Amino acid sequence: MDSSFKPKPLLNKSELRQIKRSKTRVEGKKVITDDVKKLKSLKVTPELSFQESIDYYKEPIWIEYYIPKESRFAFETKYLFIYLVDPMITDETCDLARKEAKEKREIVDIFAYMESHPESIRLIEDSYHSTMSMHETIHHIYRNYKETGATEDLKTACYLTEALLKYEPTIAGLTYFRDYSIYNLNYWIRTLNRLKIDFALEDATVSLLIKRRNEIWELENRQEDEDFDLLAALFFEQAFPNRGAGELSSDDMLLFE
Repeated sequence: MDSSFKPKPLLNKSELRQIKRSKTRVEGKKVITDDVKKLKSLKVTPELSFQESIDYYKEPIWIEYYIPKESRFAFETKYLFIYLVDPMITDETCDLARKEAKEKREIVDIFAYMESHPESIRLIEDSYHSTMSMHETIHHIYRNYKETGATEDLKTACYLTEALLKYEPTIAGLTYFRDYSIYNLNYWIRTLNRLKIDFALEDATVSLLIKRRNEIWELENRQEDEDFDLLAALFFEQAFPNRGAGELSSDDMLLFE
């Protein structure tokens, strides 16, 4: 890999400057923004029906602001609803398992795939030798849910799928299951939403969902959502307070003072 390569920060320099400029300190305590009216105007949740909300991941955002007239801090929890974007499906071999799973409204079950495609076993075992127990656990939880309706382990399946994101891409993934992990993650999020089961994903996973949502908004030239953009910026500020700091000059760093 080129040693000069630097991953692009989730927040660019101008976004970081804007957030840092709006941050003030009152009696030594951090206030994310001094635009109290804007923060108070944010909806706690967007106007979505229950059926519509199934297609969103809900991330709580803790908002802190200072009210000068009352000489006190106010705290509120509002929610960032992130639209779930499924991977595009093509006619390539690596998309066939996901295409079939989507048609059947199932997960891409790698453990079950090996049972029905014995010619793939060697490559899959070589690619997932360190995570096969996770795939087996997901397989059993999924089958149990489908056969009995048992829901107590669904969060475990979701969190294991989230963990598997870190192990891709693999040779088997590029050959048979391209983007299966994000497809499966969306499946579990929707399932938990539908069953009204509370759960929470890691910050890195939430940032990935935001990135995928923003990419489709840009690609399809969808209308901007200022409330989403502000809540997303607040999420990044809270989850990754120093994200992108390496991209800033010494003058920019004065904004952190």
